[in-house]
Amino acid sequence: MPVERVTITAAAEAVLGKLGAAHGPLVFHQSGGCCDGSSPMCYPRAEFRIGENDVLLGSVAGVPFYIGGQQYEYWQHTHLTIDVVPGRGSGFSLEAPEGVRFLTRSRLFSDEEAEALDAEGEPPRGPGAVPWPVQGVQGVRVVERR
Repeated sequence: MPVERVTITAAAEAVLGKLGAAHGPLVFHQSGGCCDGSSPMCYPRAEFRIGENDVLLGSVAGVPFYIGGQQYEYWQHTHLTIDVVPGRGSGFSLEAPEGVRFLTRSRLFSDEEAEALDAEGEPPRGPGAVPWPVQGVQGVRVVERR
């Protein structure tokens, strides 16, 4: 069974469901940006451009979760759990007006998980890595993970 690189708490999944109902298909992106540190940011899927070096870690509640390539180099040995806490995060992420913010919690992969991930190889990168059809977005193709 493949090792999940990213998961989501029930509380964060509830917020994500509310956002999806209001905004349609979503995407998460975690960068090492200066303004919001490395907060997970939630955007309408059709309005956010995935860069060629962005790494697709998986999906949470059906929402693709990308991390910036440089940030991935630091965090590739960690499992990420997306949670939600009270307070205002970035004005750019969709949950900001809800009075909550998404937060990443992390832990190191176990030796067994690390071995399994090594056997799987590098996760896919770039906008073509999205394994979910996205209507209205050009340049997206369905790929299989090997």
